[in-house]
Amino acid sequence: MGTAMPAGSGSDSRPTNTGALSQRPLFAVGAVLVGSFLANFDTRLFSVALGDLRGAYSLGYDEGTWLSTATTASQIAVAPAVAWLATVFGLRRVLGWPSILYAVLSLLLPLVHDFDLLITLGILRGLLLGTFVPAALLIIFRNLPMRWWILALAIYSARVGLSLNTVTAVVGFYVDRVGWQWMFWQDALVAPLMALCAFLGTPPERINVELLAKADWGGIVLLGAGMAMVYAGLDQGNRLDWLQSGTVVSLLLGGAALVSGFFVNEVLVEHPWAEVDVIMSRNIGLALIAIVLYALTSLSNAALAPNFLAVVGQLRPEQSGSVFAAYTAVPMLILLPATVYLIKFYDARLTVLCGFSAFAAAGLLGTRLTHAWSIDDFVPMLLLQSIGQSFCLLPLMMIALASSNLARSTAFAAYVQVVRLGGSEFGAALMATWLRVREQQHSNSLGQHLLDGDANLSERIAKLASSLAKADAATASERAVSVIAATVKREANTLSFIDGFWLAFFAAIAGIACIAFMSKPPPGPFTPKPR
Repeated sequence: MGTAMPAGSGSDSRPTNTGALSQRPLFAVGAVLVGSFLANFDTRLFSVALGDLRGAYSLGYDEGTWLSTATTASQIAVAPAVAWLATVFGLRRVLGWPSILYAVLSLLLPLVHDFDLLITLGILRGLLLGTFVPAALLIIFRNLPMRWWILALAIYSARVGLSLNTVTAVVGFYVDRVGWQWMFWQDALVAPLMALCAFLGTPPERINVELLAKADWGGIVLLGAGMAMVYAGLDQGNRLDWLQSGTVVSLLLGGAALVSGFFVNEVLVEHPWAEVDVIMSRNIGLALIAIVLYALTSLSNAALAPNFLAVVGQLRPEQSGSVFAAYTAVPMLILLPATVYLIKFYDARLTVLCGFSAFAAAGLLGTRLTHAWSIDDFVPMLLLQSIGQSFCLLPLMMIALASSNLARSTAFAAYVQVVRLGGSEFGAALMATWLRVREQQHSNSLGQHLLDGDANLSERIAKLASSLAKADAATASERAVSVIAATVKREANTLSFIDGFWLAFFAAIAGIACIAFMSKPPPGPFTPKPR
């Protein structure tokens, strides 16, 4: 248990773990903690603060969305290849120096107001940001003794839920109290800390010249570019109305063609970069599908609850963010030791079952939503979601690891990144489209009961106009009609959020079904210990 992951045989030219054990594992764990949290926080930043950033940079709506898309797409383009790059060049070079450059860019970004320069720096910053989470994962696989793996992977997994439920409060604090620029400037302080941890926690490594000479550059470019195009198509699809937009169709079809070409390349090339057979195990395939379902069902607290409070409750992030931090992020920290304990001593499938069950229960609570719900009404749901966030991702990764060939960490890490990033965007795009379509359908359905000439409608408008006439009699009737229209929109939005919670519920049920079809992982270093 105190040795690194076993390397492949000397004749095997595939990228395998050959890293030396860290002499300062606490610094290595620190790099994992800082890098993974920073990446998730900054990725989530645009979805929460995009409106404030558009105002700060004087951007139009389209410019703001394309800035967000380009920044995240560049992360996805580089993320799958980071595991291979770390194997060839060493983690110090892949994580340490990019962290310093990332800090410099973070200092500069709030000072830039030319859109072309802004999007260029955003893409460069996204490329650097895309290295952090995969590199953190490789630190665990390559440089930590196995007895540290569960703890480090627990930190790696917890950063998803923690960032989702704290970024709203942090963004609200920056915008309201100290200035929006600190959303970027904080990274100028945090990124060098990550670089320091990387230099102290990872051993020096020579460049693997032999592996570099046999590089599968075609496969690396095909997968990275293909996933970036698919992401851009999904991210812009809801805004541009999907198949009605030539841009979206071109991005999706072109990306799908490149990804398909990647799989063909990996079968035909002499020295494949990320062999497809790594994910052919039943348990690994089901675990990856379950991770996608986890990304979808976790939107119940990542998107549905905060968006309802913003759209229907008319609350700003700083007004609701502290509740999500207090009732989801804090319980996750409390539950983290329990998650590690359960994985060590019990079948990890049982832990995942508890997590998806908690998400399902939270989704059912959400289907009881009304327009009158306030922040306090979400507390029971948030507590259930904290259990789901704590008990799903980490045991799923442990199941996949326990079922895989540990010597082929590079390929495994590449596919984990594809599923992690692709699954999150797929879930977000599906949920956004689902909410938009359902809101339109509910609005149309409710509107059919408000026909011109209807006696009840006319009576209601007359009563409202009478009460509003005290302020301005000339416009009282128009304002009364506006109030009725706003009420219809509010109820249509509420009904669409209820449908969103139903979607999250069924995603959790599908996750439970994946667990039911998993077999017990083979005996190995991650087999639960007898109590």
